[in-house]
Amino acid sequence: MTSSNTPIASGPLPRRKSRAVAVSHGARTVWVGGDAPVLVQSMTNTDTADAIATAIQVKDLARAGSEVVRITVNTPEAAAAVPAIREQLDKMGVDVPLVGDFHYNGHLLLRDFPECAKALSKYRINPGNVGQGAKRDSQFAQMIEAAIQYDKPVRIGVNWGSLDQSLLARIMDENAARAQPWSAQAVMYEALVTSAIENAQRAEQLGLAGDKIILSCKVSGVQDLIAVYRELAKRCDYALHLGLTEAGMGSKGIVASTAALSVLLQEGIGDTIRISLTPEPGGDRTKEVVVAQEILQTMGLRKFAPMVIACPGCGRTTSTVFQELADNIQTFLREQMPEWKKSYPGVEAMNVAVMGCIVNGPGESKHANIGISLPGTGESPAAPVFVDGQKVATLRGERIVEEFQQIVLDYVKKNYGQETAESLS
Repeated sequence: MTSSNTPIASGPLPRRKSRAVAVSHGARTVWVGGDAPVLVQSMTNTDTADAIATAIQVKDLARAGSEVVRITVNTPEAAAAVPAIREQLDKMGVDVPLVGDFHYNGHLLLRDFPECAKALSKYRINPGNVGQGAKRDSQFAQMIEAAIQYDKPVRIGVNWGSLDQSLLARIMDENAARAQPWSAQAVMYEALVTSAIENAQRAEQLGLAGDKIILSCKVSGVQDLIAVYRELAKRCDYALHLGLTEAGMGSKGIVASTAALSVLLQEGIGDTIRISLTPEPGGDRTKEVVVAQEILQTMGLRKFAPMVIACPGCGRTTSTVFQELADNIQTFLREQMPEWKKSYPGVEAMNVAVMGCIVNGPGESKHANIGISLPGTGESPAAPVFVDGQKVATLRGERIVEEFQQIVLDYVKKNYGQETAESLS
């Protein structure tokens, strides 16, 4: 076998061209689509009528890195609380745009609570849940007219659990007339894609600009999501929101979301993502934000926080010291990021290696910006530390964690401080 005459290519396919949608609050604007990086968003699970609890969770999600946060607006009490939530967030210095999630009665809530309509930065409309029969068109129109009135973008989010039944019936009738009818699965795919695009076109006919529209087609199966979005991406140039609906709990939800979204992102499809994880009882809602960021960072699409490289451990690493240090450092880095982003631009690209023995420890540590090679079973109780490939120290004793953290902190201040950034500009 001979070597190739061309270099091996790496990286995702070029991003699909889409219209850029601005989502704004005050002086802050985030972009979905166009040339903007893939946006991370999330959703609260508090009772929106509880303005304080909801504002606190929004703040936590924004601090974790959610660039847009969606809240449920399902009752008059929830709609009435939205301005108070926005006001509380502004008082806390949290300028993240809020998205209102509407189903069934959104046309009434946007009409009856104009301050809610103004306080939100974007509306999410499910065309399968805006009404039945003749009411459907008028109620959908009312919501689009509110978006036009208050100059808000809209996500038209189709969900296979609440698909417009009249449209589905039409697609099924068309399929029955085919010489070779499609499978039920193919009919469902077609109904999802058709619903999203036809409703977007209807919104444009009502006067909403195309660069105010984001589309989504949510399903819960990995292969279903991939198939639907490939087709949706071919048929339109609207910005696309990616995510499995009801992805699941724990590792199942993380693996399913990662598998589906990674394929699409690699193909250049997708402008914003949300990881719909079911939290464990009392679990931290911000985990879905971390997973979204780590998907994008692992794919090489964005950088959010320094990456910690750690070996899995083996019979050479019977001590748990390196596991504890890796966890400690990873937590330490994430906790610092809200402040580091302001003071140390570029720090999110830093790599830190925490290795467990002499086999790969020194080598991996040299490849990272900062690395530590902890002693494996039977090795000398010393931990060499490497900075940009050069050995700078050997740590011993009970304060290895604290001393290594300080080395990391000193490196950040020296290499990513404002003075360093200014001198390089």
